[in-house]
Amino acid sequence: MSSQRPQATSPLSVWLDYLQSIHSTAIDLGLDRITEVAKRANPSLTKPAPKVITVAGTNGKGSTCAIMEAILLDAGYKVGVYSSPHLIRYNERVRINGEELSDQHHVDAFDYIESLRGETSLSFFEIATLAGLHLFQQQQVDVVLLEVGLGGRLDATNIVDHDVSVITSLAVDHVDWLGDDINVIGFEKAGIFRSGKPAICGQPDAPMTVAAHADDIGAPLYQVEYQYSYKQDGERWHWQSGSFDLNDLPLPNLPLANAATALMALGVSELDITDVNVVKGLEEANLAGRMQKLGSEPTIILDVAHNPHSAEYLVKQVKQRYGDKKLHAVIGMLHDKDVEATLEELKACDPIWYPASLEGPRAASASELSQHLSSDTPEFDNPIDAFNAALSSASKEDVVLVLGSFFTVGAVLEYWQTRSSNGK
Repeated sequence: MSSQRPQATSPLSVWLDYLQSIHSTAIDLGLDRITEVAKRANPSLTKPAPKVITVAGTNGKGSTCAIMEAILLDAGYKVGVYSSPHLIRYNERVRINGEELSDQHHVDAFDYIESLRGETSLSFFEIATLAGLHLFQQQQVDVVLLEVGLGGRLDATNIVDHDVSVITSLAVDHVDWLGDDINVIGFEKAGIFRSGKPAICGQPDAPMTVAAHADDIGAPLYQVEYQYSYKQDGERWHWQSGSFDLNDLPLPNLPLANAATALMALGVSELDITDVNVVKGLEEANLAGRMQKLGSEPTIILDVAHNPHSAEYLVKQVKQRYGDKKLHAVIGMLHDKDVEATLEELKACDPIWYPASLEGPRAASASELSQHLSSDTPEFDNPIDAFNAALSSASKEDVVLVLGSFFTVGAVLEYWQTRSSNGK
């Protein structure tokens, strides 16, 4: 990596290497430094669009944003989405009307943020966030859907003056930074709430700290099972808030709980959305790496489930859709996740395991995963080797499931796309 500032004409890859090298730590929670830089811009980067919805949560942030995005696009709004991490390309982190921007757009944005920050040290995620906000301003979007990176209260995205706050789900994760107390985690996520602005919580039986914080600052709280509810009825579902009902809705390709939360967020957003927009958006919404089907014979499914909460949901989906099929699980994880508890959840599917080592300081090795599996489980140096082994072993009727991390799913997805483009 180079610590020499790239030029405005340098490739995006050079900029990404540089930005990952200039701060002392990869994760550095706190808002003072990034707020200072954001306010140097004119206009300030803290208001990137007329309407901003910020989405926090342990799981389901990306799905909730994707569902809102699809509905808003059908309603005719120009929509910007900021998400992280990416699966294959950095460009995935910023979408304008469902499309990625060019490398040069990102390079220009980085160059602008570098000129703003001066001597102020910022982490990679902080610079990426500011660059994304700048791009939304440049593109003059109507609505920004802003996915929180880590926690909420001290996450870089929380500098933004947003209109609606969303918590999708709450579970213990990121223990090294957020701890293992669900009440503390609830408070950290609720740190995105704004006084007088609607706050949505899609976690049933949420820790008391969420409602307490909303009450303390005067944020109207819309809690699932209280201010809104939903119910599946066969292949359709129904959503209700107060006296307002949406009936006979199509089941989305993404988790239903997140769809219900998305509808509540849009319902309080004061945006002009019709029932037809909702139906079409639910039918269209999808997201790479979330129960993503790559192929058949064998069926290949990618899912970024990487903690016990998301693994539990994934198991239900796999049993519902492929309950009678033999399952081959290609898994690579980060060691700062609850590896043992995640694997325990997945054992309910009784898979044949293909544990793979990942790269990087947070990566777990295949042997670390194998400690929690049967003694004769093979180990693989990387997700591609594990994936190919699973494909070789699986029959046409089996299911190959790739999961455990964005890094695992991203590696296999890129490999599959390259292989498909080469006609293999």
